[in-house]
Amino acid sequence: MAVLGITVALLVWIATLLLVSIWKQIYRSWNLPPGPFPIPFFGNIFQLDLKDIPKSFTKLAKRFGPVFTLHLGQRRIVVLHGYKAVKEVLLNHKNEFSGRGDIPVFQEYKNKGIIFNNGPTWKDVRRFSLSILRDWGMGKQGNEARIQREAHFLVEELKKTKGQPFDPTFLIGCAPCNVIADILFNKRFDYNDKKCLELMSFFNENFYLLSTPWIQEKHSQEPMYTMENISVTLADLFFAGTETTSTTLRYGLLILMKYPEIEEKLHEEIDRVIGPSRAPAVRDRMNMPYMDAVVHEIQRFINLVPSNLPHEATRDTVFRGYVIPKGTVVIPTLDSLLFDNYEFPDPETFKPEHFLNENGKFKYSDYFKAFSAGKRVCVGEGLARMELFLLLSAILQHFNLKSLVDPKDIDLSPVTIGFGSIPREFKLCVIPRS
Repeated sequence: MAVLGITVALLVWIATLLLVSIWKQIYRSWNLPPGPFPIPFFGNIFQLDLKDIPKSFTKLAKRFGPVFTLHLGQRRIVVLHGYKAVKEVLLNHKNEFSGRGDIPVFQEYKNKGIIFNNGPTWKDVRRFSLSILRDWGMGKQGNEARIQREAHFLVEELKKTKGQPFDPTFLIGCAPCNVIADILFNKRFDYNDKKCLELMSFFNENFYLLSTPWIQEKHSQEPMYTMENISVTLADLFFAGTETTSTTLRYGLLILMKYPEIEEKLHEEIDRVIGPSRAPAVRDRMNMPYMDAVVHEIQRFINLVPSNLPHEATRDTVFRGYVIPKGTVVIPTLDSLLFDNYEFPDPETFKPEHFLNENGKFKYSDYFKAFSAGKRVCVGEGLARMELFLLLSAILQHFNLKSLVDPKDIDLSPVTIGFGSIPREFKLCVIPRS
């Protein structure tokens, strides 16, 4: 029996070596970008820290270069790391890599809406949506008026806290929620409206649920103009217009409590340019370089979507001498731009000076791709930029922020779930300014 057992074990060992050898030969013949050797059936899943995938990508980029291949299960992924590679994929090859990589929890929406749509309808849906939104007043002046009006309601609601501690998640979130609701439905919600709070709770849960974009199957084509497709498109716009902006604002308040000296500089600039009573306006941005820099630095520092939403190769494509087959998931990492050591010295530190020149004027950086770029750039980028500037200015115009703990004890590290960087739960007080 012992001899039989040794013989079986030896045969299994030989078969395993043969399988790995065959697998290596097949893998190396694909002419894919370099990467860690994948284990049959499992791929590279055991070589990643699933709690911090962006950090794993950074380590692999140091080893294999700015373009490398991973296999997760049976799913092939090509990761782009660094300014040159990411920009080349998003802008120079925007058509070849304009597909949407699969996201498991949103599989049923794969051919619907804007965000997760990878079907033949997504271009038409996107174009149609933008056209309708423009027709219904989503121009710059219309949006500015909406945001200013909502900023007033937000300030009044903050006054009701009477300097007592509160969780800003839903109170702050109501403002961008109402802005996009006004655009889509010509309606706003009261800050205590149960439906509004339920919606924001749902959006929060979905942001946590967004997970790894890997093992999926294709779905059949569906027509563009169906009630379900229109509903999903509205839901996409509502979700994106609410959750990302509210999370950024909430994270921004936490950062400013950590650095009260930055808040003090913002108060000084607001008092000098806007004064105590006039509503902040878009035109003020030209005269408020420090606020503009702080808003950009908040978005850079929080790194809201570090690995981007996954793209997909729409055809077999030769990229930098490698062949990237059709259907390959492509991940142009945004954190590799936002935390570039050369462009943003000491990137792990929150420094508005990253966006200021030697004269204190706002300094644009082409590495700032918080909204991605190319064919899949965020539809609401202009709206989000305007909201962040106007709402944050309005809050700081009327209030001082007060932390419940010593600023040095505030933890700015995110709770990273799936692809998103989410701030830890916290409470604060807002004290009316005299």
